[in-house]
Amino acid sequence: MANLASTYWNQGRWKEAEELQVRVMEITKRVLGEEHPDTLTKTTKRVLGEEHPDTLSSMANLASIYRKQGRWKEAEELQVRVIEITKRVLGEEHPSTLSSMANLASTYRKQGRWKEAEELDVRVIEITKRVLGVEYPDTLSSMANLASTYWNQGRWKEAEELDV
Repeated sequence: MANLASTYWNQGRWKEAEELQVRVMEITKRVLGEEHPDTLTKTTKRVLGEEHPDTLSSMANLASIYRKQGRWKEAEELQVRVIEITKRVLGEEHPSTLSSMANLASTYRKQGRWKEAEELDVRVIEITKRVLGVEYPDTLSSMANLASTYWNQGRWKEAEELDV
C-alpha cells in the first residue's frame, strides 16, 4: 500500500496518495504499535529524536506532499525546520542540507516568491559549485532552478547566461 501511495504521488494524484498514506500509517500504528519508528512522523520524531536521519527524511517527505498539494504554509514550516536541523547536524555543505534548501526554494518558486527562491537558489549553486564542481548533476539542477526563477520574472538574459 505504501508503494501504491508513492505511485499516486508520482502521478500527481495527491489526495489519493494522502488518503492511502494515512491508511498505511493507521495500520502500521495498529500492527507495530505507536512506538515503532515507521508509524508516523511525530512518533518517529519522539522515538528517534528530531535529528535522526529517518526523522528528517519523514519530515522532508511530508513537506514534499504538502508542497504538491499547495499547502504552502505547512510545507514551508517543515522545510525550514529540516534545513535548520540538517545545517546544525550535518553542515551547510552536506547534500541533504542542499537538497532541503532546494526544496524550500521550489516551494517559494511555486508561490511566486521570487526573491526568496532566488536567494536560496544562489546559495545552493555557490555551495554545490565549490563542493561538488560545476558539472556535477546537482549543480546543474540548481542552475536550472535559478534559471527558472529568472525566467518566471521575465529576466531572460540572466536565465540564458546560466547556460543550462
